[in-house]
This record gives sequence, C-alpha cells and structure tokens, in this order.
Amino acid sequence: MSAPQDPAVAAMLADRAITGSVAIVTGAAHGMGKATAELFAAMGAIVAVIDRDGPGAEAVVAEIESRGGTAASWALDLAKRDEIPGVIEAIAQRFGRLDIVVNNAGIGRFARLDDPRYEDVWDLTIAINLAAYQRVVRAALPWLKQAPEPRIVNIASVEGLGASVELSAYSASKGGVVALTRAMAVELGPDRITANCLCPGPIETDLTKFFTPEMRDNFGRRRTALGRFGLAIEVAQMSLNLCLPASRYVTGAIIPVDGGLMARNS
Repeated sequence: MSAPQDPAVAAMLADRAITGSVAIVTGAAHGMGKATAELFAAMGAIVAVIDRDGPGAEAVVAEIESRGGTAASWALDLAKRDEIPGVIEAIAQRFGRLDIVVNNAGIGRFARLDDPRYEDVWDLTIAINLAAYQRVVRAALPWLKQAPEPRIVNIASVEGLGASVELSAYSASKGGVVALTRAMAVELGPDRITANCLCPGPIETDLTKFFTPEMRDNFGRRRTALGRFGLAIEVAQMSLNLCLPASRYVTGAIIPVDGGLMARNS
C-alpha cells in the first residue's frame, strides 16, 4: 500500500493538471490544432474540436476516443462570422462550462501588394486569422468568467514579429493577433482570464508541405538556431503549459516557438 500523499505534493500535482476542463481548439483537424486537441484530451480535458473540415474534425475525435479521451466535433468555417456565437454556445451548453480557448485556425496565402487578387487574399486572411479570434473569445467570455482557471491561447506566427515577401496580409493578421492578445490580457485580467500568444516558426504542418527544398533549407537548417523544422506537438506542449493552473500569473506573454529563428542574426 502506498503512503498517503503529502498535501503539498497533491496541491502541486493539481496545479499541473487540466483534468475536467473544457477546451475549445479551432483549426483542430490538422497540424498544430490536431496535436493540441489530442494532447489536451490525453491530459484529461474535454475537447471541442472545431474545424471547417468536418470529416477531419470527426476523425480527430474518433482518435481521441479510441485512446480513452473525451471530445466532440463541430464543423465551422470561421470566415462565417454569424455562425461563431451559436457554435460556441452549443459547446458550452453541451458540457456545462468553458475553461480554455485555443485560437489556432489560420490560413496562409501568398500575394504581392500589386497582385490583382490582393484584396480578396487580404479580406479572407484577416477574417480567419484575426477577426475570428476575437469573435470566438467574445462568444466564450460569459462562460470563461465563471471558470476557475480561465485561459486564452492565441496562435500567431513569427511572421507577426517580422515579415516575408508576398505574405503582407498574413504578417498583418499575425501582428494583429500579437496586439490583440496583449489587449485581451489587460482588459480581461480583472476577470482572472489570462491571454497569451505563441509565435511558431517553421513547423511541420500542412501549411509548410508546399515548401521547396530550398525554402526548407533556408527556414529550417540555416535560419533556426536548432537547425530544423519544429513539430506540431512541440507547439501544443507550450499551449498546454500556458493553460495549467500553475501558469495563472502568466498573461500578455508573446512566446516564440521557433527553434531560435528570431534570436539569430546570422
């Protein structure tokens, strides 16, 4: 028979757990969102898997459930602003609470400023990568304010801290996420809601599959301090850290998860 657990140890372990929390993860059918949803479920959270790819979201839920986790999926195109509040409310009503929002959904479209398609690329990029973030959070706010340890994690990009050719719309959207996160942290602090932002660098996801060998060499081997692309689970682990009760005093943080890309000058 094991000895009774020391109360201090029990409290520490509880501070490192999200068991029973209800977490919304957008863009969760693939890549970083999928890794985040699966990790949170493995840690005992109930996960709402949101993605415009409905079958993909259902497949993630099936995988989570096959491992003993709890999750449900919702098909939602975040560019359709009027549909967001209803989905968030449906999630809250189903599970009776909302504790965590991970805004992960995003798109990347290349377009130069003089491209005839630029306005369309701009509108769609801002709608999904930035405007949807505040809409999801605003819809979840009444429930987050009631949560014991409410958390918001917004996924931006190193492109929000720097810039690349033909990605001005994407960079603007991700820079907006950085600023929006800081504003959320300041405004929601009195409600005990923390808001933090991750800025992933080159990560192995669907968005980077199209990279040419030259691009992969440039962003992975030569520009990062670690000399490689990151993995989706490595971003998910940082999201988890920010959602732990133990991280209740971390808010307004902008954290690169980039293998040292932003730290390197040469």
